[in-house]
Amino acid sequence: MLKNYSRRDFILQNLMVGAGMGLTSMVPYRPRKDDLPAILGGPKAHAGDWSRWPIWKPETDEARVLDVLRSGKWSRANVVADFEARWAELIGSKRCLTLVNGTNSLFVSLLQLGIGGGDEVILPPYTFIACPQAILATGAIPVFADIDKATYQIDPKKLEAKITPRTKAILPVHILGFPCDMVSIMKIAKKHNLVVVEDACQAWLAEIDHKKVGTFGDAGCFSFQNSKNIPMGEGGAIVSDNDEFMDRCYSYHNYGLAHGSVKPEPGGSFVMAGTKLRLTEYQAAIGFSQLVRFQDQTDLRERNAAYLKSLLENIPGIITYSVYENVTKSVFHLFPFRYDQEQFKGLPRSEFLNALRAEGVPCSSGYVPLNKMPYLEHAFKSKNFQKMYTAEELDIQKYNENNSCPLNDELCEEAVWLSQNMLLGNRTDMENIAHAIQKIHKNADKIKKQNA
Repeated sequence: MLKNYSRRDFILQNLMVGAGMGLTSMVPYRPRKDDLPAILGGPKAHAGDWSRWPIWKPETDEARVLDVLRSGKWSRANVVADFEARWAELIGSKRCLTLVNGTNSLFVSLLQLGIGGGDEVILPPYTFIACPQAILATGAIPVFADIDKATYQIDPKKLEAKITPRTKAILPVHILGFPCDMVSIMKIAKKHNLVVVEDACQAWLAEIDHKKVGTFGDAGCFSFQNSKNIPMGEGGAIVSDNDEFMDRCYSYHNYGLAHGSVKPEPGGSFVMAGTKLRLTEYQAAIGFSQLVRFQDQTDLRERNAAYLKSLLENIPGIITYSVYENVTKSVFHLFPFRYDQEQFKGLPRSEFLNALRAEGVPCSSGYVPLNKMPYLEHAFKSKNFQKMYTAEELDIQKYNENNSCPLNDELCEEAVWLSQNMLLGNRTDMENIAHAIQKIHKNADKIKKQNA
């Protein structure tokens, strides 16, 4: 089941929070008078600046980083280990291993869970390129299951229909900061004896029934890249309660050196094929500085997103997101909505986006269909894939037909994204966004005529 918060629900659920923001913050938003859109020469709906990202406060953030730099211990050591312990505690997992980025967190997790050549891994098409690339790096083939447009997430029913004897894993993605239907996905995985690697790279602290995403499957993966809600430039993490699995991941990320249950052997201590994916001490120090305000920022984004959603629900042609009934926290790496151009007098989405940017509201169209891009054929033509699979299995035309995701195609034509730093503003900022869209809606025919 889905829940789609109404304006009334939002006000009721946030009354106590709002009380702490001052009485004026609880005055209901009233649409302003019909101004001329900025793209037609009118005033901008939002004339100020949005919060810069990433946020860095020298007075509070630099001490730990400077200590690391002055120590001369820059490669992985105690600061990284301390960050891993803190992240595991925050997510509610037994173990954490940091790596150079979220992409390699996905790759290493899949590899150490036994995924490789000849296998299939099911994932959604509405995600970042890192997901299928991580699957291809193991030698496995990505299989795309269509999405639920209301939630932007993989549809469990369509997922189960994609399972074949070659299927060995599911890679659900908590895209945009909204949790997938992990209860259904885990039931399917158990039924078919599949491993589950959760991509929580955009969903730090998101919850299902008060349990953090990333802790439902065999492994959970996170990203700390510069645009992410907790940035350290580059960085990633794997969390899991499985000690043997985590020891294998650690060994692999450190050249295959024996670690924990991965014991040295008579021939030497490098006991598995591995590589070097270690995080640095100064990256972890930057991560610690971001953790100080991370929870407060997460809560602020959630409050502002709920308020903005309540405003946009009343604008024809703007279709707001829904989340599953058991979701207890969404974390908004992005704020999405769907754009129905017919409700905007046929104004194309590209022209809507330009008009919205002219109002001082940065925005983007989001993902394009990931299941149709040339990287797949490139991988299939590689020497390794040619050796692992038959010509029929690598028939790209047949592959494309089998991996058609029509609802994802529609979503990629309709979606509009607002970035997470915009949700660190105040209620007036959210009202400015809504006002900008209202102006465009009321003058869509004039904008369209100007662009003809």
